[in-house]
Amino acid sequence: MGRLDGKVAVITGATSGIGLRTAEVFVAEGAKIVIAGRRVAEGEALAKQLGANCIFRQTDVTVEAQMQALIALAVDKFGRIDCLFNNAGGPAQTGGIEGLEVERFDAAMATLVRSVMLGMKHAAPHMKKQGAGSIINNGSIAGRLAGFSSSVVYGAAKAAVIHLTRCVAMELGESNVRVNSISPGAIATGIFGKALGLSTDAAEKTPAVMREVYKTAQPIPRAGLPDDIAHAAVFLASDESSFINGHDLVIDGAMTGGRNWSQQQQGYVALRKAFDQGA
Repeated sequence: MGRLDGKVAVITGATSGIGLRTAEVFVAEGAKIVIAGRRVAEGEALAKQLGANCIFRQTDVTVEAQMQALIALAVDKFGRIDCLFNNAGGPAQTGGIEGLEVERFDAAMATLVRSVMLGMKHAAPHMKKQGAGSIINNGSIAGRLAGFSSSVVYGAAKAAVIHLTRCVAMELGESNVRVNSISPGAIATGIFGKALGLSTDAAEKTPAVMREVYKTAQPIPRAGLPDDIAHAAVFLASDESSFINGHDLVIDGAMTGGRNWSQQQQGYVALRKAFDQGA
C-alpha cells in the first residue's frame, strides 16, 4: 500500500467494471481521485464508499466543456493532477462494413477516441506546468489485431487510441509527462453483454458467465479480471514507471501470443491420423 501516496488522479468510466475497480485500488494505494461517469446513483455510491479521498462528477466524456470541468475539479479540490486514466468507453455497432450506420459510427468514435483526446488536451497544461504526470489510455487487443472484437468500429477506434497515445507521448514526454496505454484482452466485465444488445443492468450481471466462457481462451487458465487492469494502472501511475512512455501494455494472458499449445498439439495429432489414413 501507499504506492500512490500524495498523487491526484482522474478516472473516467468509473461507475462499473475496470474503472470502478481502479478507483478502489487507487484510493487503497493512497491517491486522491475524481471519478466520472454518466450514472449518478452509481457514481455517488462509489464516492461515498471510498470516502473523503474520492469525488464524483457526472460527465459525458464526449463533451469538451464537461471534460475540461472534470480536470479543473481535480486541480481545484486537490491542488494538482498527477494521473489521468482515460478509461470510459462502450460497445460499438456490430456487423459488416456494408451495414454500418454513419451516426452510430460517429457516436462510437466520439466515446472511444474523442474522449481520450479531450482528456489529454485538458490535462496536459496542468501536468506540463507541474513538470510531471502520467496519462493512461484504455486501448484493447482489438486495436492491435483484427478479429478480436464483435465490432470492426470498436477495433478501429482502439487502434486510433493506441497510436494517438504514441503520438502524444512524443510531445508531452519532453515535459516529463508520460503517456501510455493499456490493452486488455478478455476481461470479465459487462461490455460484452452491452455489445450484444443487453440492457446496462442485464449486462452488468454477465461477468460470471464471461469468466467461464474465456477461461480457456488464452494460456493462463482463467479470464482476465478488472483487478488485472487496475493494478497495471497503479504501476503506470506510480513513480515505478517513470521511464516508460509511449508504450502499449498488453494484458491478455498471451491471448494474442499465438496458438495455444494444447490446440497446436491436437492439430498435430489430427494431422498424423490423416497421414496414416492416406498411407
